[in-house]
Amino acid sequence: MANETTSSTVSELYTEIVAEAEFVIQEKSIMKNLVKNYTIAGGGKTVEVPIYSAIAAAAVAEATDLSNTAVNPTSVSITASEVGVMTTLTDLARNSAPRNVAADIGRLFGEGIAKKMDQDLIALFDGFSTTLGDGTTAIAASSIFNAASTLRASGLPVEECFCILHPKIAYDLKANLTNTFANPNAGDLQNEALRSGYVGQLAGISVFETSNMSDTGTAGDYKGAVFHRDALALAMMQDIKIETQRDASLRADEIVATAVYGVGELHDSYGVELHFDSSIQ
Repeated sequence: MANETTSSTVSELYTEIVAEAEFVIQEKSIMKNLVKNYTIAGGGKTVEVPIYSAIAAAAVAEATDLSNTAVNPTSVSITASEVGVMTTLTDLARNSAPRNVAADIGRLFGEGIAKKMDQDLIALFDGFSTTLGDGTTAIAASSIFNAASTLRASGLPVEECFCILHPKIAYDLKANLTNTFANPNAGDLQNEALRSGYVGQLAGISVFETSNMSDTGTAGDYKGAVFHRDALALAMMQDIKIETQRDASLRADEIVATAVYGVGELHDSYGVELHFDSSIQ
């Protein structure tokens, strides 16, 4: 069989594999905790998320009836699908390994599914109608403030908003903040960026970096975003699940990890795409 891990049963390793995979997927997935989460339950693989438009109040005179305001929500349909990964662990490989095979497999499976989940959510950034940058220039601190002003103008609290950037795009943001890493006395934010490489908060928005995004086809050209938590949604039907199957003739065990989820955009006006080009490619 191709793609085997070469070098008894895996039942004694099962619990450890599951524990490690569940821990890693929580730690490695940035996007999961930054978007609206739903659970698909009760049959079917689709969830309908109601979307309510804003309601305006008006002044009313004393002893005057209020006029009726219709509340007619639209909805976004999110359909779940499967993602998965499998490896074949031979008895010889497991018994002769100097490392903890269960922890290694759990970590790799958790990382793989967490990365796929992030990539699927990050791909939704391209759907935001409001865009800053055209993929030809480097990002600057002013870009984050511009995006923040757009979201504030929509009535969104920035403390519930996040910024996601590729590390090579974040490099230019840090360079802009610190005068190309040469001005250590400009302020606390600049000093922290110089000391630890972490931007932290800018314009009241938490800034995160992740490599779980692909370029647009042009080297160094990445699409990040600033968005409110309610802009995007993750609908979980099944969190990571580990199963094993014994192949006696191969003297090995198939180990399979799967998850079932869907992603979708809820509020287009709650996000701003950041389309910038890295100066360090």
